[in-house]
Order: sequence, then structure tokens, then C-alpha cells
Amino acid sequence: MHLVDITMFYAAEGGGVSTYLNAKSQWLARTGQMRHTILSPNVDDGGELPSLVRVPGVPLPGINGYRMPVSVAALERRLRAAGPDLVEVGDAGHSAWAALRLRERCGVPAIAFYHSDLPRLVENRFGQAARQATHKYLAHLYREFDLVLAPSRLMVEQLDAMGVRGALQQPLGIDSEVFRPDRRDPGLRAELGLPPGARLLVYAGRFTPDKKLSLLGEAVRKLGAPYHLLMVGGGDAPPSHERISVLPFQRDQRALARLLASCDVLVHPGDCETFGLIVLEAMACGLPVVGTGGGGVAELVDERSGILARPNCADSLAGAIEAIYQRDLAALGRHARHKTSEYFDWKQIFPQILRRYHSLLGAGQAAQPALERICVTD
Repeated sequence: MHLVDITMFYAAEGGGVSTYLNAKSQWLARTGQMRHTILSPNVDDGGELPSLVRVPGVPLPGINGYRMPVSVAALERRLRAAGPDLVEVGDAGHSAWAALRLRERCGVPAIAFYHSDLPRLVENRFGQAARQATHKYLAHLYREFDLVLAPSRLMVEQLDAMGVRGALQQPLGIDSEVFRPDRRDPGLRAELGLPPGARLLVYAGRFTPDKKLSLLGEAVRKLGAPYHLLMVGGGDAPPSHERISVLPFQRDQRALARLLASCDVLVHPGDCETFGLIVLEAMACGLPVVGTGGGGVAELVDERSGILARPNCADSLAGAIEAIYQRDLAALGRHARHKTSEYFDWKQIFPQILRRYHSLLGAGQAAQPALERICVTD
């Protein structure tokens, strides 16, 4: 059986969608469950994964360097040439319409994974009226899919409010063999020029306005000594302060795990994450988390693994950081590690996803080779 993932939100520079698809491709190859191909306009053919196939695309300003496929028709031809038994779509643009066109003409089932809070992104740039128009567009689009998945309860509820009924929550996961506490390097503080007793916070992810990094910078300034923040990632200019160090995006997950495990606490100030993979990666490294009570992160952090601050409040964020150091960080980290390895390791997550695939396909559909289907041509 051949699964094709198609999205404009896959890129070599990382991101939650890229992490998910890379892990899926590696797991499927290792287990031999099915053949897998990833179609994206942001990669070279092959690259680090043999499953990667580049599709023509054009730059689209304002979406973190991602490229948009040039046309629905061209994308549908690429999909048809790949001969999939099942297509999973990771964005609500040309990729989605190409998958639906292939389903209509060739009977290939189509799944949509709602990774991004598109209405919020549109509202931030174009206002409330554009948000309402986006709601209508997404409702019209996603009602056509055979199955719609979303990574958090929050996103399932958002889809339901739009009129997309029956979407299923499907959490993402992490590799708990890569992200683990023994990646800790006691020498990191010295590398950063910090004293051994520095209280080292870490943020990892894109440097974009929706991550509320100015709020985090303000909280660090309020805290003062002995707190220090390590920011790992790329994008816009991060907050600048003598108590903030910045490192570039880490393509090597083991290098990222070393940095995470060597800090004390992950701080994630954003309140509109659809899930929050970096939070799970830090928890798997044995780090407690200070997050906010908004977005998908709030569903991952409980009182035994961290503290949630009020959204959009630097004072509350600074207070939560101070408060977590008054607790037993080691005990919080042990619970965080246990929770992620028990419930969010890819070894648990991908079998869940595979069952959804097989349930959708059915025994008869799964047994029918894609190349034997008769497609309706233009």
C-alpha cells in the first residue's frame, strides 16, 4: 500500500509538520507497514529521505519562507503519477484541492490533517472579516474529505464550531530515545559564559510574532539574576538582552535534545499553538514546562509537570517561572518524562494513525492496487 503526504508546510528547516512527516517516513520504512512519499514544494528530490519528491512552487510572502504549489492541476497530475492508495493533506491550499480532485477521478481516499490555525493567522494580517471568510472556506473544504484529523481538543472544537463535524483528535508524538534526560551536558553553562548556578531557561522554535517572544523577553528582564534564557531557532530577530543567548535552529534532533536536557525549564509563552511538539520534546528530556493557559500546550502540561501562566501577561509569566523554581524540579521532570514516554512516543502514536488509515481504506480498498484503478481523465 502506498501513502502519499502532500503539504506546502514541509521544509528542511523544520517545524512541527516536518518533524511529524520525517518521523512517519522513518517509522514506516523501519516497520515495512507501507510505502511512503512526501510531496512538497520546499525540498529537493530525495534529500535526506528517499521518500521526498519536490513539486513546483512559488514563494508566498508572510508564511515563514514556505512555497505554494503553482497550480491544483499540476499537483493533481503529480499525485496521479505517484499512484497512491491514500493521500494525507497537511494544508488547506492547492494540496487539499488536488487530493480531492484525485479522489473524485480515481477514488483515492483523502485525509486532511488540520495542523495550522489558519483563521487566526489570517485575522492577524487581514482582520476579523477575513477570519470569518476563512471559517466558511475551511468548512466548505474539509466537509469534502473522508476523514479530518486535528492534533488537540482545541482544534477539534474549532473545526466543530466552523461546521466541520466528526473531526478526530490525533495527537502527535516524539522519539523518546532521542529526547531523554541523559542527553544533559553539564558543560553548556560554561559554553554560554554563565556561572554554574545560573537558572537556565530555554525556548526553542520559530522566532515569529505569534510565539509571543517579546512577552518572554520582558519576563526575563523582570526576573533579572540569576535567570538566563537560551533561545534556539530562527526567523525574525529575537528579543535582545544581556540575559538572553541565541543559538541557531538545530537540524540534528540529538543536538537539540542535548540543549534541552542541559537547561532547567522550558518556557513557551505562546497562547495559540495547535499542539506544541517542542513541549513534549522538552518533557521527554526531563524538563518541567512553564506555558500559558491558551492553545494546545495547555492540554499537554499538568500540575505534576509544570505551571501555566495567564496568556499575554509578562508579570504572570515571570511569576510562574519563579514559582516553578520553588518546587521540586527533579520530580516534575521525572513525571514529564514518564508522561511523554508512556503516551506520546511515536511507537504509540503511529499505530494509532495506521489504524485510522486501515479503517478508512477497508479491507477491500487496501487490497486493490492503485495502478488498477480506472481514473477519469480531463
